[in-house]
Amino acid sequence: MWVAVDAMSGDNGPAGMVEGSVDAVNSFGYSVVLVGNEEELSEILLKYDYDSEKIKIVHSSEIISMHDSPSNAVRSMTESSLVQSVNLVANRECVGLFSPGNTGATMAASLMYLGRITGVLRPPIAAPIPRESGPPLLLLDAGANVDCKPEYLAQFAVMGEIYSREIFGIQSPKIGILSNGEEDKKGSSQSLKAFEILKKLKLNFVGNVEGRDLYGGGRAVDVVVCDGFIGNIVLKATEGLAKSIFSVLKENIKSSSLAQTGALLLKPSLTAMKKRLDYAEYGGALLLGVNGICIIGHGGSNALAAKNAIRVVVECAKNEVNTRIAENLIKYGI
Repeated sequence: MWVAVDAMSGDNGPAGMVEGSVDAVNSFGYSVVLVGNEEELSEILLKYDYDSEKIKIVHSSEIISMHDSPSNAVRSMTESSLVQSVNLVANRECVGLFSPGNTGATMAASLMYLGRITGVLRPPIAAPIPRESGPPLLLLDAGANVDCKPEYLAQFAVMGEIYSREIFGIQSPKIGILSNGEEDKKGSSQSLKAFEILKKLKLNFVGNVEGRDLYGGGRAVDVVVCDGFIGNIVLKATEGLAKSIFSVLKENIKSSSLAQTGALLLKPSLTAMKKRLDYAEYGGALLLGVNGICIIGHGGSNALAAKNAIRVVVECAKNEVNTRIAENLIKYGI
């Protein structure tokens, strides 16, 4: 199985994408196509030892930036590293792709060249959120669809349930709708209608959940659905809070020698906590519902994020996540 890596579109250039790809090849035995400037990528690869049969380069002459208009860029910049990565999946030369670039452009290119799985109304972004213990919670939609009909939310639940089961190994994922209260009658008109649809399906649907439930501090839940407007705000707020906590902690540790001594004793625990909250441990967010596997990475994705994104792409392919989605949408009639 080959995985395409858009090596040029991230904020930090191709070095981390190359390093992560080499790590994936050496650690897992996977095969990777690096898409980008051939001369630049070849020079970076000289620094590493790896099986040359498992990494190849596809040259691209253009880069879609974070500031480009997604739809215009995808249509006009067909030689970009992003569009060429997507086309490798569309042509079945690769099972999936990872891009740390422009999220809107990645979505637009995936929809344009891969299309949707039969029956999917709107593809959502599924974002893993770390919890107090166990595998991460899956939040979807995390930004692909700002306005959602109740049927979209119901499909998000089905797709999220499959992803949580097949990738995180949760046998019967508990599913909830993000709302302003646990009571059945709380929520927007769309979420209330989605509630009625979901409670009729043979899913482990627990009803409404609140923001505090996302991190393991309240009602137990594994998959949370909401529209992309709310989901993206939740995701960005979570990232900001985690960053602030570590910044405050770092400043307080610097404030006294006693705190620094205590920090040395706590270093293993602090390192473990930081690792648990690091987005790079999960690679990125999966664009579910497109006819191919697409992982959208953080703009600042590093080598670890690339390595884990490649791993998730292969796991999705091996577990036939897209096939399961199509089967279950037919099964549930939504």
